[in-house]
Amino acid sequence: MSGASSPTQTLREEHRVILRAIALLEVAAGRLGDGRPLPDGWWDGLLDWLRGFADLNHHGKEERHLFPALAQAGVPADGGPVSVMLEEHAEGRALIQAMAAGAPGRRAEAARRYGHLLRDHIDKENGVLLPLADAVLDPQAQLLLSRGFEKVEAERGPAAFIELAEAEVDRLAAALGA
Repeated sequence: MSGASSPTQTLREEHRVILRAIALLEVAAGRLGDGRPLPDGWWDGLLDWLRGFADLNHHGKEERHLFPALAQAGVPADGGPVSVMLEEHAEGRALIQAMAAGAPGRRAEAARRYGHLLRDHIDKENGVLLPLADAVLDPQAQLLLSRGFEKVEAERGPAAFIELAEAEVDRLAAALGA
């Protein structure tokens, strides 16, 4: 296996950073909902981060590599935890779209719904799906999964690197004063 961590540990680390971004989103949604301004470009910057790191990178790893690996290991793709995760990914994408346009109150409400969705989603993945993956994926499947994750990161470029993603969350937190 390449790198120091397993594929599921990589996803858990990404969850940790995504949860930090969600906390910032919730602070910003509170300000928007109260009619208070955000720093110029801040909201769009966070949405870009959510699209790039949380969705294209993180959810991309799950959808393109983890979920198919679980199916190959016998975890049902329909009606099981994987189908729930896919539905929630789609719901999250729709909420990101809703956060991108419209009146501030509507964007704030979509942000609150997104935060709630992602917190519950990550709890399910950390509590059920990733332990299941650790249990059913043999060392060869884990190696293939690591290689698949590396492929997603190579396609996404530096924006996929957790260190850079976390540095951007730090920058957004500082700009927000949170």
